[in-house]
Amino acid sequence: MKLNRLNVVIIIGFLAIIGTMIMQLFLLNQAYLFEKRETEDKIHSSLLKVVSRIYADNNNDIPHVDFIKKTSSNYYIVNVQNVFENVILEHYLKTEFTKVKLDLDFEYAIYDCGTNKMVYGNYISTNGKSSNKCEDCFTKNEDLIYYFALRFPGLSENLFSSLYKYWAYSFVLFIVLIIYVYSVLLLLKQKQYTELQNDFINNMTHEFKTPLSSILIASNYAKSQQEIIENPKLSKYVEIIINQSAKLNEHIENILTVAKSSNNSIELQKSKVDIIKNLDLIKENVELKHQKEVVFNLLFQNKYFINADEFHFYNLLFNLLENAVKYSINEPVIEINLVETEKNYNLTISDNGSGIPEKDLPFVFDKFYRVARQNNKDIEGFGIGLAYVKKICEFHNWKIKLSNKTDNTGLLVAIEIPKKDIYE
Repeated sequence: MKLNRLNVVIIIGFLAIIGTMIMQLFLLNQAYLFEKRETEDKIHSSLLKVVSRIYADNNNDIPHVDFIKKTSSNYYIVNVQNVFENVILEHYLKTEFTKVKLDLDFEYAIYDCGTNKMVYGNYISTNGKSSNKCEDCFTKNEDLIYYFALRFPGLSENLFSSLYKYWAYSFVLFIVLIIYVYSVLLLLKQKQYTELQNDFINNMTHEFKTPLSSILIASNYAKSQQEIIENPKLSKYVEIIINQSAKLNEHIENILTVAKSSNNSIELQKSKVDIIKNLDLIKENVELKHQKEVVFNLLFQNKYFINADEFHFYNLLFNLLENAVKYSINEPVIEINLVETEKNYNLTISDNGSGIPEKDLPFVFDKFYRVARQNNKDIEGFGIGLAYVKKICEFHNWKIKLSNKTDNTGLLVAIEIPKKDIYE
């Protein structure tokens, strides 16, 4: 796999999410261990207090020995070494567990010296149910006489449920990872389709240019032949062939230019470009192409130069000004202004056309997008001109914006150019 910028971003994003999930699982484990240790400490301290109270009832001093033995994660044996009653024991257990807010079901059994067996005491439930009652779960200890055993049947489940926030965060992260992977797969698939589309456009246009060049050469040669010159009808047909071939060649060049801009393969050759000179040249070419008189009103008097690629800057202005002419309702009147602001220059182009519907404005810079108009059949184009304009502005680090004029009498194009790129 070629390690380009997109692949690096995808890999870094994937590693970041995996790292976050590993960290989350680590925190979840730490939280579980902390919760477990805290619960065990509560149980241990509560049982110590129960034993202390039993000794106090018998007016005996409590010896310095370890009374409590944990035999499994939820099973405790308490060596009381003193006489006690099951009713008193149950009361003390409930009281001490309530004090430390130990909200756990538990059951206990007491060793009976007379029968030499563990006698089941009771199941104490926090919700009044005792579905986990297990009298056979208590085993006898041969080394002890006065002791009881305590079992917490739902301890593990309670520990896991107490971490519901951490589980929720982990689940959300897992969903994010799935969405990220799915999005990356869609992105790569879309990228593949885009590359195939660009390859198709490039191959198609190049394949068209060779026969088209031959047609233009042959047509121009035929036009100069005496037989064609003397025959007005043939001369007209040859002229149509030349004009339409030239028009087709122009469309192919536009498609190639947009394809190159999409692949970021355009290399700008910046130089000192005369803005007014380019506008005058564009006016002549637009009038010649559309066979109509166009009014250009320059609202700035000074002679300005711009640091730009002259070829692409000319094409940028030509696309914008030709659109203003094509979509004009009456005689095209275009106002061009260059206004200095605090940080930039704003190059504005205002026409007297029909404008663009508000619902279409956000999409006019998309490739192949065309605004639905009543006279679409009479207007040529593929919807790539403004996409090309947008790309050229981006390559120059300029910003472009289209909006309808406030009085709904045409379109206003504003190009924001940094001050360092314009000088007198």
